[in-house]
Formats: sequence, structure tokens, C-alpha cells
Amino acid sequence: MSRKNKTKKSPKGKGSQGFNRKNSEKFLNKNRQVPGVQETDSGLQFLVLEDGDGSNPVAANSVMVHQRISLIDGTKIDDTYQKNEPAEFTLAEALAGYREGLMLMRVGGRYKLFIPPNLAWGKRGAGKKIGPFATLIIDVRLLKIF
Repeated sequence: MSRKNKTKKSPKGKGSQGFNRKNSEKFLNKNRQVPGVQETDSGLQFLVLEDGDGSNPVAANSVMVHQRISLIDGTKIDDTYQKNEPAEFTLAEALAGYREGLMLMRVGGRYKLFIPPNLAWGKRGAGKKIGPFATLIIDVRLLKIF
């Protein structure tokens, strides 16, 4: 079989590994220059939209949050703000980057998290909407720790 007969995945939808990796790197490099965006040693980027005044969750906690999860191309994954139904989960079951971001927050705070692929779904992707090497953007308000 010649190389000419091989087809590349279209950049539409989930995207190919190479397409997503390139776009994620480009986005994160540009995003780190945005005023107010901070970056942790792991590569998680975040922007504090509102400071909270409660306590910080720890890895053993469960949390209640409002979250708007999207990809860098604007594809919406989840929006509990719109549904008016907060999400509840344990930090242990959260993606590594999401867990790290939530542990930086205080109850009542609202952050925008920019989670690079290595702290999200990596090369696996997830379902039909999240392709391999996709960067996630999560607008999250920490409502409660339990």
C-alpha cells in the first residue's frame, strides 16, 4: 500500500493526535502570555476570576461545583451553570489537572482552569467529543466541600 492511499483524520470533531497536540501547544504557549494567567510547576494554567473566602479542599474531600467545560475550539462538554444543577464528585475521581486546580481554590471562588493534555485525558481522549491530546478549559466555581 502506498503512502498516498493513507487518509488523515479530519481536524473536525475529535481531531487527530498530531492536530490536537499542535493546537494545544500553540494555545497554551499563547495563553501563558495573557495578563493574570498563572502556571503551576505541573503545567496547569489558571486565571482567578473571583477569590473565595472559605477553606481549600484536600485530596480526600468531595466537592460541589458549578462548571463549564469546553475545548479550545469552543466545543462545550458540560455546563452546570446553564442546567442549574451543580456537579458533585470526589477529588480522587477528578482528572489530575482539575484536582490540582480545585485544591488551589477556596469555597466561593471562581477560576478558569486551562488543563493541558498530560493532566487531562492525554492520548486516550474521552468519548466522542474529547479527542487525543485535547486541552480542557474549565470555568469552575467551588460551592461546597464535604
